[in-house]
Amino acid sequence: MEEYIIKAENISYSYPAADEKESDMALDGVTIKVKKGEFVAVLGHNGSGKSTFAKHLNAILLPEGGAVYVDGMDTKNEELLLAIREKCGMVFQNPDNQIVATVVEEDVAFAPENMGVAPSEIRRRVDECLDIVGMGEFKRHAPHLLSGGQKQRIAIAGVLAMQPEVLVMDEPTAMLDPSGRREVMNTVLRLCREQQMTVVLITHHMDEAALAQRVIVMSGGKVALEGTPREVFSRVEEIHSLALLPPQTIDLAYRLKQHGYDLPLDALTVEEAADMLEKFLR
Repeated sequence: MEEYIIKAENISYSYPAADEKESDMALDGVTIKVKKGEFVAVLGHNGSGKSTFAKHLNAILLPEGGAVYVDGMDTKNEELLLAIREKCGMVFQNPDNQIVATVVEEDVAFAPENMGVAPSEIRRRVDECLDIVGMGEFKRHAPHLLSGGQKQRIAIAGVLAMQPEVLVMDEPTAMLDPSGRREVMNTVLRLCREQQMTVVLITHHMDEAALAQRVIVMSGGKVALEGTPREVFSRVEEIHSLALLPPQTIDLAYRLKQHGYDLPLDALTVEEAADMLEKFLR
């Protein structure tokens, strides 16, 4: 059985520039593989190529060089487009761009209806997916009356109703307040833990990336750093050189280290940072 459900192999992509003689290289020889059931966060500053990479995973964009395979299916094969998009669902930054109905349960039912799923199965999926994202009690509400975090959870439920194996999320919390961000990230963690779903999260929030199993940092259309959150974020000076900041807990330890205090740079949570400082003060 194939170990990797996503394989991007040496892919390149460029956008037309204002000067037609040149083009802006958004991806430049990117190779990224994602295992089934893995939670991967892709980080980078604006223009790093992370969102362009995300759009390659369900064939919104096609690579100019290299290839992308979703569960062994080449995204360049037009005959496989529907199968690829059923396998790899995508949640975008603005939930308002993804919500199409005036009632929550109708919105979640929209994709399976268009896939020709039987009505009884649609009913089951709608109820199940709304429960998964914690929005079951809102099934008959109007989406436009919900908060940003609630809307994004409805958008996730709509994608889950297609029963994809991979969930690609392109900065899904960028337009949300801290409470909405927390709602969405709790949903993502629950999907990984309880549904064994493969998740690729595109983000610029370090605290969100710290929750992933693996972090990939992009810069200038290339992969700059890759590893577990502890491995990547402990490389503080490299993170700074990429115009990013590490999580606040690691940044605190790094600043203290700059003042001569010998502290490890591996505390990802507030609790870990508190334990680290307590041990040091003893």
